[in-house]
Amino acid sequence: MRTKPCVMMAALMFSVLGIISSLEAVELGIVTGSPKGTYYQIGMNLQELMRHQGIELKVHESKGSVDNIYAVFKRSDVQLGIVQSDVLAFVAKVQTNPTLKRMAQKLKIVFPLYDEEIHLVGRKDIADFDALQGKRVAVGEEGSGTYLTAKLLLEVSQIKPANTVPVGMEEALQKIKEGSLDAMFCVAGYPVKFFAEDVTIADNLKLIPIENKTVLQFYPQTTIPGGTYSWQPEAVRTVTVKAALITFDYRAALCEDIGRFARILGENLDWLMKNGHPKWRQVDLSSQIKGWEQSDCVRRAPASLKPTEIQKPRERNPVLEAIKGLL
Repeated sequence: MRTKPCVMMAALMFSVLGIISSLEAVELGIVTGSPKGTYYQIGMNLQELMRHQGIELKVHESKGSVDNIYAVFKRSDVQLGIVQSDVLAFVAKVQTNPTLKRMAQKLKIVFPLYDEEIHLVGRKDIADFDALQGKRVAVGEEGSGTYLTAKLLLEVSQIKPANTVPVGMEEALQKIKEGSLDAMFCVAGYPVKFFAEDVTIADNLKLIPIENKTVLQFYPQTTIPGGTYSWQPEAVRTVTVKAALITFDYRAALCEDIGRFARILGENLDWLMKNGHPKWRQVDLSSQIKGWEQSDCVRRAPASLKPTEIQKPRERNPVLEAIKGLL
């Protein structure tokens, strides 16, 4: 029995369309932070945008910037990550460590993002950053950008708390409420969902100013406006660090996909400003991160992506080990 030409043509068309659909299917992973942190909210905004543009973006939770930079370098299921610029600077500077040296060579900037404010939250009787001398302070979970930033702030200022406790936001806040800690650091762009939802006026806490002159030589000063959080009516002076979107120095298909992703982000920044986290309104894609180059992939025309295989759990993070060894 002979097949009708129209049936053969239809079958051929569906076959071709299937191939094109397969070629156009793009899957990428972005590593962010905790679900109540700003990085995660930014990742979810990007996921929503990319879904309408043919890219399935998987948003991975993490401890923060230190974990993120290593994940982008090492993990095959993560092509993008959000990282603090002081973590990038640390990796670029510690060139005696061969792994960090290779990371500095192979990681690239997609776009700079926004300024992140250092939130120092604690008891109301703590006047300012310098009053942390002799206090009990949470410095962020190991693997977070907060951990590195808090260590650097205390190191350059020579302020010596009685205890520096490496715990995450939830545990730190609980310990402050219980009275076993006095203050906690958190690096995140305001408004931070965690502080908006988990701190109330009844907790009798405040944002503690950071105006140490030595710190201001390394970190730009900024202000968290009064009323950003219901429990903090007054504006508070603090310092800031830039967040950046990074990727690996890819070639071929993955490079084309990173370029496609970047083009979609750039062309839809207005949409993100209107529909995403308030920090999108501060993003300047043309700004620079000192010492780091933009990915060549960002300047190339996007194409298709073949899904990558998920790697086994990674070994110990050399960035964290270097931080602990030096600070």
